[in-house]
Amino acid sequence: MTSLKTKLFCGCSSDYRNSPPNTNVCPVCLGLPGSLPMINKKAVEKAIQVAIALNMEISKTLSWTRKHYFYPDLPKNYQITQYDGKGVSTIAKNGYVSYTVNGNSYVARIRRINIEEDPGKILYPSGSMITSDYILIDYNRSGIALLEIVTEPDFKTHQQVSSFLKKLRSILEHLGIADFSLEGSMRVDVNISIGGGKRVELKNISSIAEIENAIVYEITRQRTLLNLGREVEMETRHWDQERKVTFATRAKETEEDYRYFPDPNLPSIEISEELVKKIRESLPELPDKRKERFIKDYKLSEYIASVLVSDKKLSDYFEEVMKSTSIDTQKAASFIVNDVLGWIPSGDTNELNKYIPPQKIAELLEMLREGKITIKMAKELIPELINGKSLKGAVEEKGWFEVIYSEEEILKVIESIMNEYPEAVKDSIKDKKAVQFLVGKVLEATNKRADPKKVYDLICKKIEKISSKLQEDL
Repeated sequence: MTSLKTKLFCGCSSDYRNSPPNTNVCPVCLGLPGSLPMINKKAVEKAIQVAIALNMEISKTLSWTRKHYFYPDLPKNYQITQYDGKGVSTIAKNGYVSYTVNGNSYVARIRRINIEEDPGKILYPSGSMITSDYILIDYNRSGIALLEIVTEPDFKTHQQVSSFLKKLRSILEHLGIADFSLEGSMRVDVNISIGGGKRVELKNISSIAEIENAIVYEITRQRTLLNLGREVEMETRHWDQERKVTFATRAKETEEDYRYFPDPNLPSIEISEELVKKIRESLPELPDKRKERFIKDYKLSEYIASVLVSDKKLSDYFEEVMKSTSIDTQKAASFIVNDVLGWIPSGDTNELNKYIPPQKIAELLEMLREGKITIKMAKELIPELINGKSLKGAVEEKGWFEVIYSEEEILKVIESIMNEYPEAVKDSIKDKKAVQFLVGKVLEATNKRADPKKVYDLICKKIEKISSKLQEDL
C-alpha cells in the first residue's frame, strides 16, 4: 500500500526505494528483542476501502497472526499477517470482481484479503538466484504494509488472469491504494494445476506480461510431464524473466508448516459499522461507475470506455483533454488510445503527461475540429509535439498552412495524377485496393493538405466512371 506514509507497525517512512541500504529501519521493523509493534490506522482504513470495492464481507474484529518460516529477509523468523481460522479472521472475505475477455463476461471470486508486513529484499550481486555466489539483504522494505488478495481457482486461461489483474489494478488505482509505476508495488503469486496434477506456486511476478508468459510456460511444462507419465511435484517455483522458464526453489509448505497463532503483542481491534459506513460514503468513483459515466456523458462506445477506465491515468488524461476541446468525444478518445499512446515508450501511461501534456493534445484536436488540419496531419504532428515543438511551429515547418477543402481544386490534382500514372488507373479498375497508390500521390502533391477520405471518395468515383465507360464500349 504505497499510499501510506509510514510502515505497517512502526514510524519508519514507507518511501524506502531511494534510501541507502539498511538505513530506513528501526528496532520494530528489524524485529529486535523488546520492540513492540503498533498498527498503522490508515492501513486498516485503506484495506476496508478495498474490501468494499471488491464486494466483500468485512470482519467485525481485526486480529493479527504470526506466520512462521525461516528466510534471511525476514528478521523475526515470522511474519505478522492475518489468518482465517478458529477464533481469528482476515479483514474481509467472500467477495468478487467482474471482468471481460474478448467481450465475454466472467466473475472471479475473492476468497479473502489480509493485511501483512513485507519482508526485506534479497539481492544477488554476482548473478541470479541460482548462480550468485552470495546474497545481500536490504531491510529498508521490511515492515512495509502489504495487502494480500487471494482468489478462488476460477481461471482457466492466461488471458482470464491477465484481464482480471488489469481490472483489479484499475480498481486499486482509482482507490489511490498504490502507485503501480513503482517497482515491487504489485507482486503476484500464481498457483497452477492441470489434469488432476498437484499445485505448483509461482512466486513474486511483478509484470502482467511476464505473468502471462510464466503461466503459458508452466502449463506446458506440467502437461509435458503428465503426457510422459511423470508426476507433477507440489512445489514453489520462480520465474526466470531472462530465460523465460520456471525453476524449483523449495517444496511447497502446508498451512501446518507455518504454525499460525495469534500475535500476543497486537490486541484485536473492533471494526464498527459506523467506520465502514463512513469509508463507504467517501469512496471515490470506481472503474465500473466511471465507465457508465463515460458512456452516458461522453457518448463513448462500451469498448473505448472500457479501454480508458482500465487505466486510471489514461482515463484522467482523456478527461483533462476534454476540458479544453469541443471535438467529438469518440474521436478524441480513439485518437488518444490508438494514436497518442503508440508514441509513448512501451505504452506506459505513467509517461503520458511527461511526453505530451493533455493541453497540447487538446490544442491539436481543436485544430482538427476547426478543419485547419486533417486527421493524417494530426497523427504526424504527435511526434513533433513529443519532441517539444509548439503546434503552430510544427504546422508552419511542414508547410501546412490550411487544408484544401475545395472539391474543384482537389479534382484538378486528381486529374493530373491520373494522367501521370495511367498504369495505376488500370490497376485500380481491376482491384479497388490499388486506389491507395493514387490517393498517396494526390496527398503528396498537396503536401498532405487535402482530406484523405475526400480524395479517396473522389478517385473512386472517377474510377467507377472510367470502368462504366469501358463496359459500354465493349
